[in-house]
Amino acid sequence: MPSDRLPGLPSDPLSRLPGLPSGPLSRLPAALRDVPYDGARHPGAAPLPGRHPYDVTAGANCQLYAYAVLRHFGRTVPPLRSAELWADTGATERAAPPRPLDLVLFDAGEVPGRPAGYGAHVGVHLGPDQVLHLCKEAGRPAVWSYADFTERARYARFLGAKRVRETAVGRP
Repeated sequence: MPSDRLPGLPSDPLSRLPGLPSGPLSRLPAALRDVPYDGARHPGAAPLPGRHPYDVTAGANCQLYAYAVLRHFGRTVPPLRSAELWADTGATERAAPPRPLDLVLFDAGEVPGRPAGYGAHVGVHLGPDQVLHLCKEAGRPAVWSYADFTERARYARFLGAKRVRETAVGRP
């Protein structure tokens, strides 16, 4: 059975940040704790002048936020939109069951004429029944259970999980 741990990280990937109060969000650096939701700030969007493309301090959508969290933990994801992420096999691989720091995708179900994953919501699996994500409804980063997602029609289907490869296949 696969471990629910990433090599070199504690079972709770956010526990390595000492000196902060308990709780997953409180253990993230400030720049990742208070990010406002901004649907126009997505992977591939032009970065704000003078800022890194993964700088989320001025706002982000769910994907850009999830990628910034992974980047904080040393994992780099190319600027893939959700359908591209779901189809990708170079930088990521499908993961079942999800482990901490795997990307998890939710949607409302298949849409005729659209690829799988199109418009999917992306979060970061933290551990058993905990997903860190950013959405319009919450407005700021939040940790929800998988049941919290299924209670909302737009997130009712758990599409699956993607694990960032240690070394991206076919990428420089």
